Amino acid sequence: MERPIALITPTHRADRERFALLCESIDRRLTGYERHYVIVNDDDMELFAEFAGPRRVILPCSRFLPRWLRLVPPFLMRNGRRVWWSFRSRPVHGWHIQQMLKIAAVLQLPEQRFCIVDSDNVIIRRFDIGAYAGGARSPLYIAHGAIAADAPLHAKWIANGDRLLGLPPSSFPADDHIGNLIVWDKDAVRAMTRAIEDATGVDWFLALCRTRAFSEYLLYGQFVRHSPRLMAAHEIVPQSLAVAYWDEAPLDRAGLASLLASASTSKIALCVESFSRTPVQAIREAAGLALPAGASPFAPRLAGGAAA
Repeated sequence: MERPIALITPTHRADRERFALLCESIDRRLTGYERHYVIVNDDDMELFAEFAGPRRVILPCSRFLPRWLRLVPPFLMRNGRRVWWSFRSRPVHGWHIQQMLKIAAVLQLPEQRFCIVDSDNVIIRRFDIGAYAGGARSPLYIAHGAIAADAPLHAKWIANGDRLLGLPPSSFPADDHIGNLIVWDKDAVRAMTRAIEDATGVDWFLALCRTRAFSEYLLYGQFVRHSPRLMAAHEIVPQSLAVAYWDEAPLDRAGLASLLASASTSKIALCVESFSRTPVQAIREAAGLALPAGASPFAPRLAGGAAA
């Protein structure tokens, strides 16, 4: 029996154009999900309201944040980047908040199984996410031995994850669980946050705020791998669903075409990280979603929320 799947996308106004492309590609090409939950900053709700539909729900981030965490007033922000503060931890930035929002959303939203899709993805092939993620065993993405001991960011995230979860230090090279279109199960996330609270002696949200240098996907993967009960409820998936570009240099149309040409048919999404500043129009064309000048994929709509 298939379990209902919900999508989760935290996003913000700077990624609005990329998010619009993601939504259009989901509406055209992705099936097998019940809801698409979109989490935005409270003052961005109106900006993202046009994307709401029968299956897409726009939610304010304050619904998922603890009351003791406050947004720094705009006149104190540097370069317009949002910062949250409290008397309990050092300030945390938008990228920290987005990671914690994913965990909080899985705990609070009603579905049991979730696929997290960041806004710099675009679906490039028709795909039934329910058939992939809704079975008795939840997919667990693992890139075996992909993290070296001298990896500048990932190695620290692994060490901090071990400490947060009360696990023995990992050996290197360590497994990587960071990817795109990552599936989480609510029971595993609930058990993971309990483990963090048991190991740190504080609320899981506060523990992550105090740590700051962590990866939500590594935390989930590390925790599940050390639990025989949860491993029995997961199925190891060694291949990511997305072909990804992580470099800072922007891709041109030829670079995007080459990236897609090298992707296997098992790749159903393209992820070009927003910090590369690759033009969204070029990504749209590479994904086969080019629109006539001035056209909008969100007006008018067809029944079910798909773009006309």
